[in-house]
Amino acid sequence: MSSKHQDSLPSQGWNFDNTFLTLPDSLYVRQKPVPVKKPALVILNRTLAQSLGLDADSLVGTQGAEIFAGNRLPKGADPIAQAYAGHQFGHFTMLGDGRAILLGEHVTPDGGRFDIQLKGSGRTPFSRRGDGRAALGPMLREYIISEAMHALGIPTTRSLAVATTGEPVHRETTLSGAVLTRVAGSHIRVGTLEYLAAKGDTEDLRALALYTVRRHYPELTEAANPFLELLGAVMERQVRLVTQWLHVGFIHGVMNTDNVSLCGESIDYGPCAFMDAYNPATVFSSIDRDGRYAYGNQPSIAQWNLTRLAETLLPLLHENGEKAMELAQDTLEKFPELFRRHWTTGMRAKLGLFTEEGGDAALSQDLLKVMQENGADFTLTLRGLAEEKSDLPFFREADFMNWRPRWEARLSRQAQSFEESRTLMRAHNPAIIPRNHQVEEALRAATLNNDLRPLHSLLAALSSPFEDRPEHASYREPGPLDSGYQTFCGT
Repeated sequence: MSSKHQDSLPSQGWNFDNTFLTLPDSLYVRQKPVPVKKPALVILNRTLAQSLGLDADSLVGTQGAEIFAGNRLPKGADPIAQAYAGHQFGHFTMLGDGRAILLGEHVTPDGGRFDIQLKGSGRTPFSRRGDGRAALGPMLREYIISEAMHALGIPTTRSLAVATTGEPVHRETTLSGAVLTRVAGSHIRVGTLEYLAAKGDTEDLRALALYTVRRHYPELTEAANPFLELLGAVMERQVRLVTQWLHVGFIHGVMNTDNVSLCGESIDYGPCAFMDAYNPATVFSSIDRDGRYAYGNQPSIAQWNLTRLAETLLPLLHENGEKAMELAQDTLEKFPELFRRHWTTGMRAKLGLFTEEGGDAALSQDLLKVMQENGADFTLTLRGLAEEKSDLPFFREADFMNWRPRWEARLSRQAQSFEESRTLMRAHNPAIIPRNHQVEEALRAATLNNDLRPLHSLLAALSSPFEDRPEHASYREPGPLDSGYQTFCGT
């Protein structure tokens, strides 16, 4: 295989229109992926490819492997590495795409615009001491989790393909190298704005903020203060996103500001995981030793990250610094009530409540409290409430038996029948989530034995998480208690 990029490939449906390149060049460097020795396609998301208007059949062979490993550029691609900064575990750092290349923005037949990014595509000027590469296990993990999140109806980046490189990567051990193709609304982050703010580039900052408004919030373009409205709109989407995480027991694991997408998608599935037994203090990430990003801390961290966003926007909010601070503070002060409203609305649906009553939040919180005290499985318990027959031991606990009459009385005060409530609950309480032990089993089979059957079986189950199919019954089973399970960032 030649190490030179070749641009003579047929279209395959690619339709690039790279508007990010109209922004100041301080935000990126032109950089091609570093070619690899022996590209091979591991998995292609045919459904996603087709929804993007791509010819999936033309992407499953050698040409697809070469594109998804970075050896060939699809027609119209103009690859760059993006610059950004970030508060990582609270500490500010200048960063950038150290192992990722943005091929460009693909426009679908219906007008949707999506970033196409290669992750693990080699060194860039932002790599610092890193090798710019990724291992097969973490890339398949991101594929699994991002597609599961999509099926759960949670805004997320998605995974189009994973290709192996035929080259090793060296971490604690020697692993197989791989490249993930990520599809995103964009890769503009809180950290992207932080990067320009740290450099003192107010005009470049204005250009990026205006670009973000036009790309993701076009309804705000004509607002009297579009940058203030942008802060409020990003806050709204972040609150909605984090409450959706909480409603399915998801723990992101690394909520640094460089992992906060301004378009409101979940991004970067490194040390993330879903919890089994409900406990707000649950942490899986091996690098989160103090629990900063624990399940129950995610709302407060989201507010902290939004405050960092507000700080970057201050020069754009008002020419008077004190007035700018006042405007930002007035917006941020809406966070607690916004979060309470979204969280309670979601919990009402999970409990089968069509109407609103003042005690609904307390009813939800009291259930979670007794679940925590009894080590109840988060997903099985809430799904079990929607099923007429459930043999969960937790449902025989005295604490739950004391709570249940309150819930049933609450259900009786609405016009909808109990069966209608169950239908609502089944639509908002998944039967299947990516159980940690099952994800690990699929990854071990794929990486150690080159056996993709467990991976495909798991993906099939996760594609319809709200359906309780008999053939997927094994995927409902929680893992062993107190397993000491840990996740890792992959770098």
